Amino acid sequence: MAAYLIAQLDVHDAEIYQNYLKGFMPIFERNGGELLATSAQGTEVLEGSWALPRTVIMKFPSLEAAHRWHDDPDYQALAKHRHASASTNLVLIDGLD
Repeated sequence: MAAYLIAQLDVHDAEIYQNYLKGFMPIFERNGGELLATSAQGTEVLEGSWALPRTVIMKFPSLEAAHRWHDDPDYQALAKHRHASASTNLVLIDGLD
């Protein structure tokens, strides 16, 4: 069953964040990730509240694949750039397909 990862971001250092983006896709794709949506300028909130301005929605073939990506040593090394340049929230949910 597919799994979806939703990320909320607030980038406070665009230069350092670019280092994260440069290495992201090869690691993401090798773990079966598919980028579904992103809001580079902000997320439109229709009801309630949303913690951070940017949103990214990613799909993985399974929860296990999502965990492999997140736990991948190459990704963990790369994520240090994200941690240094942005506040983030990541959630992982089961797909219905």
